[in-house]
Amino acid sequence: MKKSIALAALAILSLAQAARAEDNLKIAIGQINNWENQAPTLGQDAGIFKKYNLNLENFSTAGAGETIQAVISGSADVGAGVGLAGAMRAFAKGAPVRVILPAFTGTSDLYWYVKADSPIKSLKDATNKNTIAYSTSGSSSNNIVVAFVEELGLKAKPTATGGLPGTLTSVMTGQIDIGWAAPPFGLKELNEGKIRIIARGSDVPSLRGQTVRVLIANAGSLESKKDAIVRFVKGYRETVDWMYADPAAITAYAKKIESSPDIIRQSISEFQPKATQQSDELKDLDGAMRDAVKLKFLDAPLTADQLKVFVQIPPK
Repeated sequence: MKKSIALAALAILSLAQAARAEDNLKIAIGQINNWENQAPTLGQDAGIFKKYNLNLENFSTAGAGETIQAVISGSADVGAGVGLAGAMRAFAKGAPVRVILPAFTGTSDLYWYVKADSPIKSLKDATNKNTIAYSTSGSSSNNIVVAFVEELGLKAKPTATGGLPGTLTSVMTGQIDIGWAAPPFGLKELNEGKIRIIARGSDVPSLRGQTVRVLIANAGSLESKKDAIVRFVKGYRETVDWMYADPAAITAYAKKIESSPDIIRQSISEFQPKATQQSDELKDLDGAMRDAVKLKFLDAPLTADQLKVFVQIPPK
């Protein structure tokens, strides 16, 4: 009798442990050290996703192009920091990608810079002999550079340079004339007078009120792991609230990227206020599709039926 009771108790314990087992999600993150892409990593470290019975396997990519490919191939369930135009282009071509959250609205967080002694004072000074950086094809930095060319008359040659440290090295060594960055990266060099900002993403009128970056999920993962991904969305939203409310988040982030809390606070205040990371809806989606067509990311706007499939944002 005692043995039966013990076995029954062991079975119940095993079932309870199985019920508590965390679901694993693989998250590909372009520009993983950017503040606006920190929710998966900081939230994981702070134990927020654990509350939602999730364990995130976060890994870095060189930019949105690589992130989209990781999601398409299924090596990632979710991709973060993806340009909306690039995601729409992939979907229109039949890729199994779905938008599950807005990530960044507006383009205030990206800037373009030159060495302090560069003769280039503004985008108008650049000629077809100059080069201007973006991360990877399909990224929001790519989208903005194309808009610089189409809307502001930029003549410099767009050049993919990947991540932020490599881009800075290319600028400082003269391989690239105009670099791109997302703060807080580069603010130390800016404050020290080593580089100068000559343009911001917000200089492009059409992009100022649009959601420009999103989180995407693999369509197969969204079907087979829907409950886990819905919980991920809840954890993501809670983490963003925490990042802007608790000074501990800034401290943890500053330590992670080996920066100072003062630089982080400067970055958030000037470039990344909380409103930019709203996660309720894709802002100015019609304008985003119109611009994607104009900038040749799409042949035509997505139809209403296509959007019902493409946009899968869980309500709060």
